[in-house]
Amino acid sequence: MSHTAVSADPLCLDHDAGPGHPERPDRMRVAIQALTDPDRSFVELQSWDANPDDLVLVHDPRYIDALAAFAGRSLRLDPDTRGGPRSWQAALRAAGNCIAATKTVLDGAARNAFVAVRPPGHHAEPQRGMGFCLLSNVAIAARWAQQHAGVDKIAIVDFDVHHGNGTQAAFWFDPSVLYVSSHQFPFYPGTGAVAETGGDAGEDATVNLPLSGGCGDDVYGALYGGVVDPIIRAFNPDLVLVSAGYDAHVNDPLATMQVTKAGFEAIAGHLRNVADDVCDGRIVFMLEGGYDLDGLRDGIDATLDVLTGRTSVPRVTAKLDALSLGPAARYAQDIVDRHARR
Repeated sequence: MSHTAVSADPLCLDHDAGPGHPERPDRMRVAIQALTDPDRSFVELQSWDANPDDLVLVHDPRYIDALAAFAGRSLRLDPDTRGGPRSWQAALRAAGNCIAATKTVLDGAARNAFVAVRPPGHHAEPQRGMGFCLLSNVAIAARWAQQHAGVDKIAIVDFDVHHGNGTQAAFWFDPSVLYVSSHQFPFYPGTGAVAETGGDAGEDATVNLPLSGGCGDDVYGALYGGVVDPIIRAFNPDLVLVSAGYDAHVNDPLATMQVTKAGFEAIAGHLRNVADDVCDGRIVFMLEGGYDLDGLRDGIDATLDVLTGRTSVPRVTAKLDALSLGPAARYAQDIVDRHARR
């Protein structure tokens, strides 16, 4: 069995957000080049289109109907979120390929997967799109896994530099889905404070780890190895899904973080380590942001090197309270303790 399944569907090139928009087709071209590297061996996923039954697992049917009405013509949801005549079809393919990758990993046809898609998804809320996003790709894949593959508990980890307000909204009240996000804060879209922890039965299943601008590889490595890892272990999921945004890169024009290829390698490595230990390696990375093309290439290459076993990242053995992350470590330890008592 080949280790890693990949998808980089050319149809996603057809999404057109307009001239000068940072979410441009060249991003997909970079991903296609990385995922067709002859030096790596992949399982190539068959393309899927999501259907209405898949979409309404997360989104309001009225929102889906409104988006579908734009098929064949341009759309504008807000000043940042636009599309062209083929954008609706690209969005269906993006969501469908995230489902396909999830199914492939759950079926055991591959151990893990990376899906390059556009438009991205983690800002799309159940009743509206925003932040370049039309459909909540990772949330749709998670709900599909629960509804159609018998998966109970899912951890969604989001390392995009912007908080995934849409993913958070989709699972706010749901204790069966852990949502962990690291992001620059305060920053777009304005959500993602530490105090946002979920509602009712879902309290503590949302974990926000806001970071100040300027954080680099050391902070991200310590955060993912020493904070995110034990939180996921305490939750003990059956599957890990990842919103993989590479806009924390030092050269990204839309943020002010200082992450390099080594930092993305550490993030991916720590996530793979915990998935290997708690859910037989079942982890799927789904592309979100990343708007400097060289930075995007670095991030995807680093992630693929980890998923295929070309590189590995040592497990962190330090206790949370021994890390130099101050309140973040103490907060994370509290979350770990609460999940351990469940």
